[in-house]
Amino acid sequence: MPEGPSVRKFHHLVTPFVGQQVVKTGGSSKKLNPADFQSLWLQDTQVHGKKLFLRFDSDEEIELPGSRSPPEPLQKRKKEARDQKQVLGPKCRKISDTSLRSPECPVPSGDSSGSCVGGDAPANSAEKWLQLSFGMFGSIWVNEFSRAKKANKRGDWRDPIPRLVLHFGGGGFLAFYNCQMSWGSCPVVTPTSDILSEHFHRGQALEALGQAQPVCYTLLDQRHFSGLGNIIKNEVLFRAGIHPLSLGSTLSPPRLEALLDQVLDFSACWLQGKLQSQPQHTQIYQKESCPAGHRVQKEALGPAGGLKRLTWWCPQCQPQEPSEESLSDAPIKLQTPSPSPHTSAL
Repeated sequence: MPEGPSVRKFHHLVTPFVGQQVVKTGGSSKKLNPADFQSLWLQDTQVHGKKLFLRFDSDEEIELPGSRSPPEPLQKRKKEARDQKQVLGPKCRKISDTSLRSPECPVPSGDSSGSCVGGDAPANSAEKWLQLSFGMFGSIWVNEFSRAKKANKRGDWRDPIPRLVLHFGGGGFLAFYNCQMSWGSCPVVTPTSDILSEHFHRGQALEALGQAQPVCYTLLDQRHFSGLGNIIKNEVLFRAGIHPLSLGSTLSPPRLEALLDQVLDFSACWLQGKLQSQPQHTQIYQKESCPAGHRVQKEALGPAGGLKRLTWWCPQCQPQEPSEESLSDAPIKLQTPSPSPHTSAL
């Protein structure tokens, strides 16, 4: 599943098309009619965690010059896109997040994750936002189509069919593959939980990590770590030397701090690599041995009744922490005082 860095890359690809009108459509989507996008203007794009939001307006909703400020010039949007490629600071931690949300969509103080009021048709409001979730294999292609990399089960080399294709007045086009799309109103997000947002709240994240449950469950909870997926989970636990099933409540504050540092560092470096078209090299994910040469263990882990995800870890580099029960049930050893040399034997 595309994780936060990948969705930020999609956002980076879409941004140059903001301010342009859709002049031709296509695609195989049954839930949304591609023809409904004809003549709409792409006015804004936002990203939160694993979700991308695109705002479209019709001709009638773009008022005549003089009635209000016109849409931001395309050149300014291109500049914002270039700004996202700025050189990152030490450990790749500094990232650009200038277009996380639009000014007219205030972020509530509640704990809602990125969401829209979904639907099959544009909402009856001044703003029409398309929410995109990318599932396991979703992607966005710019000015080219995805090609088959291998034959299918029938032996055919058929190219993937895009769900939606939008051609713009500027001459380029966007092709959306294997993504879930729905119309909604202004996106409601919580940037304090987005691992790639400059508004990410470290204190809230540490509080979540300290819960009495396995840390590998907490890391995948999008309420606390929006944008964090299975690859990031495996890599940061290995780099922090923490067993996936270690209870957060048994880990010391310095170890929780170190784990959170790994989350932010790895995610930011992965995003930098995405923007520079560099592959991400993993140390434990889908590996048979760790960098030290130890044999890696693999198992599907997840909460009872919840989704279980394949997890890789090194039993030697990530030793199992004692549980709270084992600590409380450990026998207390009492030292018998030695007899005083001045005590006479009876």
